[in-house]
Amino acid sequence: MTDILNQRRIAASILGCGTHRVWFDPDRLSDIQNAISREDIRGLIVEGAIKPRQIQGNSRGRARALMAKRSYGHCKGPGRRKGAAGARNPSKRQWIQKIRSIRKTLVELRESGEIEPTLYRTLYRKAAGGQFRNVAHLKAQIGIISGRMK
Repeated sequence: MTDILNQRRIAASILGCGTHRVWFDPDRLSDIQNAISREDIRGLIVEGAIKPRQIQGNSRGRARALMAKRSYGHCKGPGRRKGAAGARNPSKRQWIQKIRSIRKTLVELRESGEIEPTLYRTLYRKAAGGQFRNVAHLKAQIGIISGRMK
């Protein structure tokens, strides 16, 4: 078999890929060996005798398996942790989650008519001041307030 390195190099430059990604049809090797110009190589590419191989990527299978395990709490022990508790779950992010759920609950209670708009406004301001630990605490306070009102 004669040398086809030159044809491989020319085909790689035409296809815009590396020489290792160029595939030659084993049945058409004699045609490829006779192709000495870029025009000949282009013709073989059109015919399908020369093709670029698919780019090889990195498999994400292992990463998906690890993410699935972590979704139910495995592989998350103290040996895997690098940052402090405040770095892994910042206090600002905790506050945002808490205040959003409290405000959403307040809006639902106001729209359903369980609390009046004036009470909604006072509770909203208290929530902004950090008076409620969570939604359950807010509802308990509303129960106490409405009990006093009756």
